[in-house]
Amino acid sequence: MMVDLYERVAEPLDRATLDRWHRHVVNGRTDLADIGRYRRGGDPMQIVSGPIHRPKIHFEAPSAARVEEEMVGFLTWIERSRPGGSTPITPLARAGLAHIWFESIHPYEDGNGRIGRAISEKLLAQGLPTPIVTGMASTLLAHRKAYYAALERAHGALEITDWLLWFAAKAIEAQRRTLRQVEFVLAKARVMEGLRGKLNDRQERAMLRMFAAGPDGFAGGLSAANYMTITGAPTATTTRDLAALVGLGGLVRTGEQKGTRYWLPIATAPIGPVEIADLA
Repeated sequence: MMVDLYERVAEPLDRATLDRWHRHVVNGRTDLADIGRYRRGGDPMQIVSGPIHRPKIHFEAPSAARVEEEMVGFLTWIERSRPGGSTPITPLARAGLAHIWFESIHPYEDGNGRIGRAISEKLLAQGLPTPIVTGMASTLLAHRKAYYAALERAHGALEITDWLLWFAAKAIEAQRRTLRQVEFVLAKARVMEGLRGKLNDRQERAMLRMFAAGPDGFAGGLSAANYMTITGAPTATTTRDLAALVGLGGLVRTGEQKGTRYWLPIATAPIGPVEIADLA
């Protein structure tokens, strides 16, 4: 779905696109009656928690009979509000409004959250002179509890200013996270190029595993025990491999004895949560 999104980012958001995304999202599911099309019939679409004898209904979507009409209105607004449209609005507001609107309609049997976050990414990209990957979906899910709480509050009232402010802060955080990810990937390329032809298979496997952890790093640093688990190497071989990696500049060592840990030679500043107050 995300590949499709960025390959066709400039194209309008329409019914065919959403249905195609839904097929990507629920590919292989056998428990759904409606795949690649809006939900039809059945019980009301509800988000519920709590015991079955005393459920708490957080949200109830429009009936299936209303979905088609609601989505026509939604997609018409999407087209009119785009840059160059008849009633354009700022990219952040457009993406935030589109997300809460789509989630309120909940047009599909399942996968609405993933598709709604993809809509946000597409509209943010369309609002920039040069489309970029914002990483909005991963950032929203990094704040899963607050994200769902913000959606629930917005669903309970017609006033959504607080939702738009929260969404805007997360969009800026997403951009910062994405920039850090790009810097990390470039640093990875430089490090691995410098080690080209100097590593054995075990060392290369361990380095790639550490890089796979991303900018936030290998949790707690790499220990000798971690290295043995990743590579299957015995203790003596592990000691030699790690010492060689430090000597080559592939890893940085800290601590002593059982507290010894190994880190990638890449400094990445942590990206903390962004709140709207931080942007004032």
